[in-house]
Amino acid sequence: MRVAVVGTGVIGTSWAAHFLAHGLDVVATDPAPDAEERLRAGVAAIGPGSLDRLTFTGDPGEAVASADFVQENGPEREDVKHTLFAVLDEAARPDVVLASSSSGMLPSVIAKGCAHHPERLVVGHPFNPPHVIPLVEVVPGERTSDAAVEAAMAFYTSVGRKPIRLRRELPGHIANRLQAALWQEAYSLVERGVASVADIDTAIAQGPGLRWALLGPFVNQHLSGGPGGIAHILEHLGPPTEAWWRDLGRVHMTPELEQKIIAGVDEELAGVDPADLAGRRDAVLRTLLAAKTEGDLP
Repeated sequence: MRVAVVGTGVIGTSWAAHFLAHGLDVVATDPAPDAEERLRAGVAAIGPGSLDRLTFTGDPGEAVASADFVQENGPEREDVKHTLFAVLDEAARPDVVLASSSSGMLPSVIAKGCAHHPERLVVGHPFNPPHVIPLVEVVPGERTSDAAVEAAMAFYTSVGRKPIRLRRELPGHIANRLQAALWQEAYSLVERGVASVADIDTAIAQGPGLRWALLGPFVNQHLSGGPGGIAHILEHLGPPTEAWWRDLGRVHMTPELEQKIIAGVDEELAGVDPADLAGRRDAVLRTLLAAKTEGDLP
């Protein structure tokens, strides 16, 4: 099977490495002058896929013409998406799924660039880095066919990802909206001087984030309820939870708040190399994912 990776920035490089590691042929494309050099270096750093199965072209039409699946990773701009997908839709075989890694754009909006076969376009949104994080959000648009959704779900499953299908399209899909809700309160707490950036990171990383890495919010609530499960939690903690919801902060991204956040992160990471930290994070994530599999956790 041959996969076209369109756009080879951070996400595209990660996808390419992941597909190669699963024995697929990858043809990549990107307009940047040094894109192929950066891609090959990035894939080699990730490993363990064979670079012999990776080809590169500066022509996106050529890249998708021979592909069995297309993963697009271009800029989050409507005009760019429309121009790019016009080329992809023209060149790819009619039965080939065109999947966009877009983190927030609606597939119905992206599909406006597809004059011929908008029914085969889906959002296939990964989480960074795609070669480590299993989740892929598969989002159909207004004109997307069930066959395209099923093909995308089957493809991502075949390369070891955990795809979920959205029943309706929303800006930001599911996981980014959940993150945004947490960020809203985290930023508000900083703005109000309730806690430092570092303390908020600690509150999540050393608290509920540990459980969230193993099970989702609903099942964790259920287990917290003891024998009564989530019914007990809703009965006894429902009213105070509603009160907390009403008290959550509404925050605006002012220059002052931006500076507070930036300064807080700089202070928290003083003397720490972000690239090294990301590498150590990913190594622990791999260990965690292996442990989840061994422990038969979903």
